[in-house]
Amino acid sequence: MLLKLCAAAGLALSVWGCGARTAAPGQGAGRAAAQQAPEARREAARPKPSSGSEFLDRLSEAAVERTTREVRYDPTYFVIPYPNGDVPEEVGVCTDEVIRSYQKLGVDLQREVHEDMAKNFAAYPKKWGLKKPDTNIDHRRVPNLMVFFERQGASVAVTRNARDYRPGDVVSWDLGGGLTHIGLVVAVPSDADPERLLIVHNIGAGPKMEDVLFSWTVTGHYRYEGPKKPEGGGRRQGR
Repeated sequence: MLLKLCAAAGLALSVWGCGARTAAPGQGAGRAAAQQAPEARREAARPKPSSGSEFLDRLSEAAVERTTREVRYDPTYFVIPYPNGDVPEEVGVCTDEVIRSYQKLGVDLQREVHEDMAKNFAAYPKKWGLKKPDTNIDHRRVPNLMVFFERQGASVAVTRNARDYRPGDVVSWDLGGGLTHIGLVVAVPSDADPERLLIVHNIGAGPKMEDVLFSWTVTGHYRYEGPKKPEGGGRRQGR
């Protein structure tokens, strides 16, 4: 069931492209982020699985750190600076946890998505009736991020094998009813299955680290290390 705060925002989440539902059963949807902070610190002290990429391992750490923040789920349209803009730190949706984790490593998804959309607008979804790119919102929509990651050659096979999902991977889901969702795989194994890693995401109760990889239908699996670096210098991207 959609959260009341989302309805109060006056935006249909099926239009937004980042759905909110109550957290998966048994995961404590109502726990405050502050209550999860000691757990995150304990996990930080344990030996962690590695993605094999320093960048992705650091991205996983940045995502885990997000669980110490108090964030109110709010799908309101905000006018934000460009580049490297962000909505107010106390609010956000599922995409903002991905965006902010990448920002921590110096990757500005607002700019990267905008630049690609400006050159290839026809390649992106037309669900929102836009006639041109909008730097305030484009990167904050799940379907746009999915297209962007795919266009960057960052797609990885979608499987039901937990071992295929590494720390730092981005995963998107279909929640049903036209709702989409996105989160980050982190280097913390599930207690139920050590081969399955936890997910940092915001599905309505702020950034949480939960065992939800296969709780919904996986629609996308991505391994993105930032923009490409042309020969001779510049920006970089890799898998």
